Amino acid sequence: MTFQHNQSASGTLEQMTRSAVPIPRSEQWTIKSRAGNHAYQIMVYQPAEAAPPSGYPVIYLLDANSVFGTMVEASRIQGRRPEKTGALPAIIVGIGYPTAAPFSPHRYYDFTPQATTEYTHKSDGTILPEQGGADAFLQFIEEELKPDMEQQFNIDRNRQAIFGHSLGGLFVLHTLFTKPDAFRYYIAGSPSLHWNQKVMLAEEQEFIAGLEQHPVNVQVWIGMGEQEKNHPARNNDKASALTERLTALKQPGLDIQYTEFEEENHVSVLPFLISRTIRLACSPEA
Repeated sequence: MTFQHNQSASGTLEQMTRSAVPIPRSEQWTIKSRAGNHAYQIMVYQPAEAAPPSGYPVIYLLDANSVFGTMVEASRIQGRRPEKTGALPAIIVGIGYPTAAPFSPHRYYDFTPQATTEYTHKSDGTILPEQGGADAFLQFIEEELKPDMEQQFNIDRNRQAIFGHSLGGLFVLHTLFTKPDAFRYYIAGSPSLHWNQKVMLAEEQEFIAGLEQHPVNVQVWIGMGEQEKNHPARNNDKASALTERLTALKQPGLDIQYTEFEEENHVSVLPFLISRTIRLACSPEA
């Protein structure tokens, strides 16, 4: 893609040809899922640095249309000097949609465990898209996307992370509760815990009940902006209470942390969440 720019300097008209700025060492392609028959735009970054002997850590990133570039640049810079930054170079796998917009309406379907009767309209009165497809979306990640990535790239299967924000954060916790062995690191940014509350509580209780027979080895981090406390959904309180409940179990192999970022809101918190995610999921000491 080229852009034409006209500039007047000292009465002289000059033309400069501009080009789009690429994201280094990244590529994308569209695939259609067998589970759900929906099209996804897959974006992948591969580091220039050599992989560790066990392979690269990998971060699966939801809503990639909005934050893939942010995650890649943060990983690219931090991964150059792991001894200084505390972050190994990593493969970033962004799961997005074939749209130029930062968010696709289909996320309401992919990220919600069940269609809810509580939230059917947006704040402006428009009807929300279809919901309730989280299980099909998780099946796509586990049975289609992951095997494809592991075939194409040198990935450490023991160092897999998933990052989601807002409804994506809700999906991350749904995955933790229903398939805890899918990832080693679960990062739920500003999770929309006011959606599917009864369903999520039932999933949490079933997850807890199964820990004795099926112990886990996961690190869970929930991060939110301090200013989100002002929202009537009270998701900061819900996230803090969830962290306290799981921490009180004192279950070996279950490490859960909660962080609030001072003076940040639901959207401005994203760069902070992304930077911390890289250090959590890609630590050389893990």
